Amino acid sequence: MTRFVWILIVALCPLFANAEISFDKYFEARTLRVDFTLAGNYERTEIFMEQMKKQGEWAGSHKHLVDEANYGNFRYRLKDKETGEVLFSRGFSSLFQEWQTTPEAKKLDRSYYHVALMPYPKQKVQLIIEMRTWEGGFKELLALDIDPKDYFITEEKGPDYSIVPIMENGPHEKKVDLVFLAEGYQGNEMDKFQKDIKRLTDYLFAMAPYSKHKNDFNLYAVLVPSAESGTDVPGKGIYKSTAFNSHFFTFDEERYLTSKDLKAIHDAAAGAVYDQVFVLVNSTTYGGGGFYNYLTLSTVDNERSPQVFVHEFGHGFAGLADEYYSSSVAYEEFYNLKVEPWEPNITTLVDFDSKWKTMIADSIPQPTPRIKKYDGVVGLFEGGGYTDKGIYSPVMDCRMKTNEAPGFCPVCCDAIERTIRSYCE
Repeated sequence: MTRFVWILIVALCPLFANAEISFDKYFEARTLRVDFTLAGNYERTEIFMEQMKKQGEWAGSHKHLVDEANYGNFRYRLKDKETGEVLFSRGFSSLFQEWQTTPEAKKLDRSYYHVALMPYPKQKVQLIIEMRTWEGGFKELLALDIDPKDYFITEEKGPDYSIVPIMENGPHEKKVDLVFLAEGYQGNEMDKFQKDIKRLTDYLFAMAPYSKHKNDFNLYAVLVPSAESGTDVPGKGIYKSTAFNSHFFTFDEERYLTSKDLKAIHDAAAGAVYDQVFVLVNSTTYGGGGFYNYLTLSTVDNERSPQVFVHEFGHGFAGLADEYYSSSVAYEEFYNLKVEPWEPNITTLVDFDSKWKTMIADSIPQPTPRIKKYDGVVGLFEGGGYTDKGIYSPVMDCRMKTNEAPGFCPVCCDAIERTIRSYCE
C-alpha cells in the first residue's frame, strides 16, 4: 500500500467514525432534557445543575448526531463513558453571554436558566458543557456522568396544554419540528394565535430558501393561556400577567423582547415533539429576540412583525449574525476582532477562507465599496456585527441587516439550507 493511501485513510478516519455512529445502538428514540443555570458576571461563568428529565419522542435526526457546523457560544457533547467517543453534540447561544457584554455585568452577578435536549442514551455517558472563550477556543464548564437508569432522572406528565398540528409533512426524525407557544394570549384568543402562526409562516415560506423547503417542516401550536393579553413593556410602565414573563427593554433596549423563563417554556412544550421553540407574543409593539438553539420570540401584530419573525428565526434556527452596525445596542466589545466569528455571515478576515470567499466574483473588489454599483452583489462589505470597522458582511443589504431587504443574501441562504439538511437528511 502506498504512503499516499495510508495518509488518506488516516485523514478520513474521523469522518468514518462519526458516520458509523448508530442511533439504535447508543440511543432510545426518547428525549433526555438537562436543565442547568449559567451564572456569573462579565469575567466569570459558573454552571449549576438543576434537573434531568426523560421526555417524549426524540425529534432530531437519527443520522446527524455530531454537530458539524460548530456554531454557538456554548456547546454540549455526550461521550461514551467507556470509549470517550463523542456520540452527540450541539452548539447553542445564550442570553447570559449577551448580558456578560453589558455594563451591568461589571456591577453585579446574574443567573440564566437553560435547557439542553439530546437523545436518551442506552448506556452510561458523560455530558460535557463548554463555553467559547474570547480567544475562540472552548473552556469546559461541566463534566457530568449520566447513568440512564438513574432514578433521579424524572419521567413525569407535563402541563396538559392542547397541541394543534398546523402543518405535518412526515416523520419527526426527517423534518424540522417547529413548535409555537402562545404568550400573552388569553383563553378566548387561541383562534387568533393559530391564525397568527399561519400568517407569519406563510410569509416565511414565501421567501427563499424556505420557499423550497416548506415540505421539510412540521408546525405545531401549543395553546398556553395567559391571564392577560400582551407583554411587559417596563420602560413605559406596562406590566402583564403572562405565561412566560416575556418583556421588552431587555438590557434597556426598547425593542429587545426576551424571556428568562426557559423552564416554563420547555415545560409547556414538553407534550409536543420539537426541534425548535418559537414564542409568539400577542402584542402590537415592534420587536423580538433570537438565540441559536436557545429561544426565539417575536410579536405578531406590528406592521413589521413578519419581517422581524423571519429575522429572529434566522438567529435561533440557523445561527445567523446581525449584519447591522449603526443601530443602538447594549453590548460592549461583542466580538474579538482577532478571532474569526463562528457565525457564517460575518467575518473579521482572520479565516475568511472558511466563509464566503469563493462566492465572490473575481471582478468584485475586496473590500467592496458600499455604493449602488455593488447593490445585490456578493462581496466583502465592511460593517456588521454591531460595528462599522473590522467586521465584514456579504452584501449591502440582507434580511439579517434591515427590514427593507427583499430577503436573505446567498450566504445566509446557504447557511439556512445546510441547517435544514442537518435535521432532515
